[in-house]
Amino acid sequence: MRSGLIAQKVGMTRVFTDEGEHVPVTVLKIDNCQVVALRTEETDGYTAVQLGVGTAKVKNVTKPMRGHYAKAKVEPKRKLAEFRVSPEALLEVGAELTAAHFVAGQFVDVTGTSIGKGFAGGMKRWNFGGLRATHGVSVSHRSLGSTGNRQDPGKTFKNKKMAGHLGAERVTTLNLKVVQVDSDQGLIVLKGAVPGAEGGYVLIRDAVKRKAPADLPFPAGLRAAGSATVSQETAP
Repeated sequence: MRSGLIAQKVGMTRVFTDEGEHVPVTVLKIDNCQVVALRTEETDGYTAVQLGVGTAKVKNVTKPMRGHYAKAKVEPKRKLAEFRVSPEALLEVGAELTAAHFVAGQFVDVTGTSIGKGFAGGMKRWNFGGLRATHGVSVSHRSLGSTGNRQDPGKTFKNKKMAGHLGAERVTTLNLKVVQVDSDQGLIVLKGAVPGAEGGYVLIRDAVKRKAPADLPFPAGLRAAGSATVSQETAP
């Protein structure tokens, strides 16, 4: 099991296939994604890598986190995330991962925070049909309707779908196809939409419900020291 990547959502656009069909895509950017810390079975009870992406001003970083970054000898990061990996996929602290970690044609799972929409009614939040347009319905066409029973049980059950807060929650979209990868500019183009607003950070992993391609870089698509080339070591 390989590590994933932290990416920033640039926005949506479309690309055209050789047959002239347009494909809606989301563009994600990988910006200075480095390994900040490791979790091992001996010290933590599990194996994982902690990645950081972007660059943060030192004055905006707490003193404990400054020491954390100093220990890893990396610049302060804007976003940190941890990815569970198999023991053979552990990486060195300070190693930089690039967009070439994924290949065109493979499927990935993307996790992000959905756009918050505040207080929403039942029709928008749960796709309720609403009440009738006429025949006794007065100024309540988009209301929920009945939410309970009569004297027995005399209450509204828990988890009843009602109006309330919509969005701003962790969402994972499965099996998104990688359309293009530009490792020089750090761009990954995925077919379809991913959770979150433009400028937000998302986590990208190999799809758990699809077989990984044989030519995936293993343990990761790393930037070679002192150059922009990417290691081509593949999984056995």
